[in-house]
Amino acid sequence: MKIEMGESLFYSWLRHVKECQIVQTNWTTSPQWTLQHTDELSALMAASDKLFWEKRGYHIYKKTGSVKQLLQQAECDALGVNLGAEGIQAYAVDVAFHEAGLCYGSREETVMAVVKKSLRTAMCLYGYLDLRQADIVFASPKINPAILSDLLPCYDYINEFFHEQGFDFTARIIANEDFDAAVLRPILLVSDGISDTNELFVRSYQMFRMFASDQTSRRKAAPAGESFCSDTAKELKIGKLAQVVLRRLLEEGRASDEEIRFMQTSDYSKQFFDLQFPLLVADGAEFDKIRYYTAPLMIRGKRYFLCSQWFETSANNDRPFLLRWIASHGRIPNETNAGGKECRRPAPEKCGGFPENTPVPPVVFETWHVPLRLRPAPRPTSPDRKAALGKGCLPSMRPYSNPDTQEKKRSDPRQR
Repeated sequence: MKIEMGESLFYSWLRHVKECQIVQTNWTTSPQWTLQHTDELSALMAASDKLFWEKRGYHIYKKTGSVKQLLQQAECDALGVNLGAEGIQAYAVDVAFHEAGLCYGSREETVMAVVKKSLRTAMCLYGYLDLRQADIVFASPKINPAILSDLLPCYDYINEFFHEQGFDFTARIIANEDFDAAVLRPILLVSDGISDTNELFVRSYQMFRMFASDQTSRRKAAPAGESFCSDTAKELKIGKLAQVVLRRLLEEGRASDEEIRFMQTSDYSKQFFDLQFPLLVADGAEFDKIRYYTAPLMIRGKRYFLCSQWFETSANNDRPFLLRWIASHGRIPNETNAGGKECRRPAPEKCGGFPENTPVPPVVFETWHVPLRLRPAPRPTSPDRKAALGKGCLPSMRPYSNPDTQEKKRSDPRQR
């Protein structure tokens, strides 16, 4: 069976980032399956066609006469199911990689094709799997701005439509920079240790790293926090954040010796990570092994074990605490301007911030830059300027001039 690189990428993304136990690529329906909720699906098809005709002037389904005919054409590039403690969570992904930018014909035809794919996928999940809740993703690494500007409001209409119809489907577009932050970076972060030969994208990346040049190797071996951002954090579950990002930052020495010592106490771990157990225990110490990951980590030549008791529920949400620590200890890119100087400001609430009434650690600061040379504001009219100067409210400002140029003019007789 032919598997494209995009499908292989999302096969790995669903397995290791979304932690789906069941994943299938090129998922299609079978004519032997029984279609459920036929009347309701026909009503959904008619209502969605009417919605987009009124909102955008689109005939989404064109010559498709029945819902059965529509669903027989369905194909999902990757379908994943997570069987977690909170119930079943399904992910349906369609991915398209067009080197010159997403194109299914004209601009209007391209938008209609993408919208039709997502609507049809939702109907398939409801009609054949009896699911009313799922994440429906259309992903492309390159969508031209004109097409993307048309697609984004359409996906708002899709989500509003399903909500009004009583479904919990969430449709989303992952494209351009979001594709890098939400798909590529998370899967590259968790790619170590994957040895399944079916995962062509990950295995190709692992082979590339083996033979990459020194410069490329150094760049790819950059600290975990350097390429970490809020969009990446949103895709990773709390346990994966701890096992991959937190572990790597600790092994890179981002925490001081004093902090490592505090991390071995219950009080500090509760205050800064909201954990019920010490974040770290030293190798050789007595501890409840069921509460810690099996694989040890090395910090400055010493072996430790990392706590595995991370939760992300409304009653016990450790995510904001962990993200806060990562944001303060990871190398977050600065805002830079040529010729700037460093200033200090409180770090913004990256990674979604804290819920209301949640106790948080002290504020963390990051470095940013402001330009040295500021262009003076436009001068007011003469009477207003005189009045402002008389009150001492307006400094006398002259346009910036380069001293080197002025010195040259003084020394050159022709410039006098």
